[in-house]
Amino acid sequence: MRMKRFLNATVLWVLLLAVLPGTGSAFAEAWKFAVMGDTQWTCPTDPAGKNPNNVSVSIIDQINRRLIEHGVRFVIQVGDLTENGNDPDIETRARAAQSLYDAGIGFFPMRGNHETMAKPEGSTRYAIPAMQKSFPQTRGGNNTFGATNFSSPVAVSADLDGMSYSFDYSNARFVIIDNWATPTKRVDAADYRYGYSIADQQAWINDRLDKSRRGTIHAFVFSHQNLMGENHQDSIFTGFTNENPAMQNEFYASLLQNGARYYISGHDHIHQRSLVASPDGASRIEELIAAPASSKFYTPKSLTDAKWHGQKVRETSLSQETYTIGYYIYTVDGPRVTVDYYADDHGNWASDTCYPDGATPQTCTAAGSQVTPVLHFVKKETWGYSQNGKEVLVPQGEGYELTDDTSKAVADGEPGYLHTMARILSGTNASTRKDYNGRPLAKTVDTGWAPRGNKLLASDIFTLWGMADLGAGSTDIYVLAITYDSRLAKHPGTGRFGIATKKPDGSWVNAADLTVGGTKRFVKGPWKSRYGLGTCGVDRRTKTAWVVVNYTGSFAVSNGPPLRKRK
Repeated sequence: MRMKRFLNATVLWVLLLAVLPGTGSAFAEAWKFAVMGDTQWTCPTDPAGKNPNNVSVSIIDQINRRLIEHGVRFVIQVGDLTENGNDPDIETRARAAQSLYDAGIGFFPMRGNHETMAKPEGSTRYAIPAMQKSFPQTRGGNNTFGATNFSSPVAVSADLDGMSYSFDYSNARFVIIDNWATPTKRVDAADYRYGYSIADQQAWINDRLDKSRRGTIHAFVFSHQNLMGENHQDSIFTGFTNENPAMQNEFYASLLQNGARYYISGHDHIHQRSLVASPDGASRIEELIAAPASSKFYTPKSLTDAKWHGQKVRETSLSQETYTIGYYIYTVDGPRVTVDYYADDHGNWASDTCYPDGATPQTCTAAGSQVTPVLHFVKKETWGYSQNGKEVLVPQGEGYELTDDTSKAVADGEPGYLHTMARILSGTNASTRKDYNGRPLAKTVDTGWAPRGNKLLASDIFTLWGMADLGAGSTDIYVLAITYDSRLAKHPGTGRFGIATKKPDGSWVNAADLTVGGTKRFVKGPWKSRYGLGTCGVDRRTKTAWVVVNYTGSFAVSNGPPLRKRK
């Protein structure tokens, strides 16, 4: 009978949370966009006839179907649309986006270095007319699907019209930078054909990022080239990573000062997240190098390679996956952004002639089938940030302890907060993962806040990102504590009250219910170090609830379903 009452109370609590007015109100306006990597077809043959004009349509089509299922509003593709950059190739890539348009989804591309490679050199005007014709949306023409406020740095050069461009969608601004050769400017450096530099465009970049005037909460910055690659040693700064340090310092500072948390690129055909510091050490930006949607994969170069010019010390590696096809879903929810990385569950693909069959991609010598298999995409990693939270870098072996509260959200004018505090009381980054070059992978732990928006919650909603290894089903074990408003607390001395977590379907459940392993139980009083995974409790003296868990997500103190009490 006791178990039956427990189950009935749990079901009733979940149902109430699912239907109450205001439930999940902090998430009501959430929307998604996607990022897709390079789309070159680099195999010498195409036996299946699925990749015309050296565009990886066989991969694009499979990813597009998934993006439609995710319900994204638009897709940004980070350059190298084609292998050879000829006008028919650009047109082929444009046709491959038609399924997105048919689903009401926008597609916003940019040039990569391969769009400047047509032969004879300059014969296509470096693909600019073809890009403008095939993708009028980059200048605010057709297929914008709700994007507004388009801008290009035409004061720098008319060549940049729709090549470098910016637009707004909802509460976010997107700034896409093209630094490739044009008919009016070509600079050969680091083995590439550069055009109008970051310095040439910095005034426009500053204007578009200016948080005091842009009218959006978020800003995202994209270019094909990396701040600091893993294989490619050129950079977006017209040369190798040691060149033009003043240009670099100003660009990094512009992103940091204006709250642009992510710089997103392609070029390297590797899934890589890093924190990269400016040459002067005054700014640090998180860079995502996107996994490819291509038949080509690169291997990271040695950290001691001379062409790094000693600059790798500026990079902290966070996550890496090689030889894998993937894509990214960004969920924008008020001040919060969550990024999910999806990749095929096979991986270890080989490149070019060996695609996709080679078992050891970096040393493959035998020819592969050169036919793209059916790809099975799975979520590999989740990370994110909030403009009203904080970020802590946690190297391996160090503790996760942190404290955050809603004071920044209140100071920013967000309404409805209860002045909640959250703390990670205990837990250690016990990961032993390393990247290809043997660097231990650090973690960025990010926090964020939303008002409770639910009558059964007795605290604001606290979100955590960034504590899991890529591909892992759980995080390290840690202890989370959240204060509550005693005026809203019902039965705080029983297992019916405590920290809850929000599931993907929007319902709330006891946080201890979703631990991977452990034993769920409730105790009265403060947390003690002897308590194991799945233990939760309430300290009425400090008006704090706590729980021992091994996953991240959104948490709040709730008048929720009972937990079994300790015998």
